[in-house]
Amino acid sequence: MIRADLSEKRVLVTGGASGIGFGTVSLFARMGATVAINDLPDNPELTKTVNDLRAEGFEVLAAPADLSDADGTREMVERAAKEMGGLDYLINNAGTPNTTNPIPPSDLDAMDEPFWDLLLSVNLRGPFRCTHAAAPFLKAASGAVVNTTSVAAFSGGGSSSVYCVSKAGLVSLTRELARALAPEVRVNAIAPGVVNSDWMCRFDGTGIEPESDQIPLRRIGEPQDYAEVMLFLCAGAGYVTGQTIIVDGGITL
Repeated sequence: MIRADLSEKRVLVTGGASGIGFGTVSLFARMGATVAINDLPDNPELTKTVNDLRAEGFEVLAAPADLSDADGTREMVERAAKEMGGLDYLINNAGTPNTTNPIPPSDLDAMDEPFWDLLLSVNLRGPFRCTHAAAPFLKAASGAVVNTTSVAAFSGGGSSSVYCVSKAGLVSLTRELARALAPEVRVNAIAPGVVNSDWMCRFDGTGIEPESDQIPLRRIGEPQDYAEVMLFLCAGAGYVTGQTIIVDGGITL
């Protein structure tokens, strides 16, 4: 595990109650940061995550909001930053496939207007909304933003064509936000491959082990694997901005 002293640093992690988000929350909190954890208001895992980490002595707080709600998102970011006394790092991790089974590219009927609207609102406009609201706080702290995109942005094969498009858009948005917020704020992204989490590994519930044979490093990525790259991009990497780092164990080689 890489380490950094994040004492007195303040972090907001969206989609922080599970998967990569939870791994990032846990790592940053263990490095000494105060962490605001965003997730859906009706997600019981948000309350459990906050209570569990507080019981371990970590400085965390709940920041519930649905990122498809523009006003609610802005209010959540501003409230979290003010409660923490500022904001050093923003992790735009929240996302949704909006399907429990992969949709083949040929099934155009399944990708209707409401489907497009939700994925673009959460996966692409959500990070923009959060970054827009956080920009004054991040500039004041000379902070950093890390977005979670996907290898599907480059190779396709995600849960749907719309998901791939939304994540490809986030790669482009990362570059544009890096230009917009420079020189005070660095903006980068990671592109995860297969993740050992409840909804990102497999949609059919048959397990993840067979896929590890296709990965050069011969294992599925754990949330901590991705969180460590987030930590590097926030606490280090002082001359890196506008980049997307593929973190996939070599599966896209």
